[in-house]
Amino acid sequence: MAFYQFTRTQKVNASLDEVWSFISSPNNLKEITPDHMGFNITSGEVPKEMYPGLIITYKVSPLLGIKMNWMTEITQVKHKEYFVDEQRVGPYKIWHHQHKIEAIENGVLMTDIVTYSPPFGFLGAIANSLFIKKMLEDIFDYRVKALDKKYGEYKS
Repeated sequence: MAFYQFTRTQKVNASLDEVWSFISSPNNLKEITPDHMGFNITSGEVPKEMYPGLIITYKVSPLLGIKMNWMTEITQVKHKEYFVDEQRVGPYKIWHHQHKIEAIENGVLMTDIVTYSPPFGFLGAIANSLFIKKMLEDIFDYRVKALDKKYGEYKS
């Protein structure tokens, strides 16, 4: 089984409080997900802020418009520092996503570390090299633009 790790950093032109308030609210996930993915939370009303043990279900169309059910659990939270979501049901064999933030001069440094394993053994490894890695890059590129639009571009 092949494992991959995707890391993205972004400097955000906002305070630690503003960024934490935004990223720790499940209701804001749709705002930072590309429209073409058709992201919709299906688990009903979600809390204002994530907490360990929170289960979030949603439908998403990551590939060719095919709707998929996805369930994640928020497994760890350290207020204003990080949280971790892990897939419980979905397209990957393993999905572990660390969301970290730290105050820097004039803003916040966000770091995302996604450790994942596609399904289907060697076919999943081929799919990763053909399109999964690129798809993740595109999703996080979109998020960079969405956060820059929301808070303004970071100026050091």
